[in-house]
Amino acid sequence: MPSSTNPWKTNSILEVYDNPWINVTHREVTNPSGNPGIYGVVHFKNLAIGILPLDENYNTYLVGQYRYTLNQYSWEIPEGGGLLGTDPLLSAQRELLEETGITATKWTKILDLHTSNSVTDEAGLAYVAQGLSFGEAEPEDTEDLKVRILPFSEVVEMVMNNEITDALAMTTILKAQLMIDRGLL
Repeated sequence: MPSSTNPWKTNSILEVYDNPWINVTHREVTNPSGNPGIYGVVHFKNLAIGILPLDENYNTYLVGQYRYTLNQYSWEIPEGGGLLGTDPLLSAQRELLEETGITATKWTKILDLHTSNSVTDEAGLAYVAQGLSFGEAEPEDTEDLKVRILPFSEVVEMVMNNEITDALAMTTILKAQLMIDRGLL
């Protein structure tokens, strides 16, 4: 096993940007080889949460929206942010209801991940939601969402064909497929 001792030394931290969602710092460091260097760190103030709703026929519900940062449309699982220190399940239940109008009686946490650990500390997790009931979506005013109902097998193919490129959605979908194949879902 590799050493868990931190070989990096932080010499200084300068806050470059801060808003309610992220904090960006510039750091002067000594790297593992003992040489000076720099590091930019993006700290996220929320936990990334994804939900894969599966009905009794293994259909799922994707959410489509135009992603400003990518300048393109994106199909994803229902996703959102949960305040750090808040029960992630409550945040997942809120996001699923907001984006799709769906509530669920069974929740299975299937995933923990770091979204891009070379530049950010953003952590995420995902649930599979089952025992679904349907109502009206309650999107935030920044969301213009479309919902598609598809067989889960088609959604896996969308990942394989690069039609779904969101990291949290991809990892959740593929891990759920492995769990289904192994009889765990």
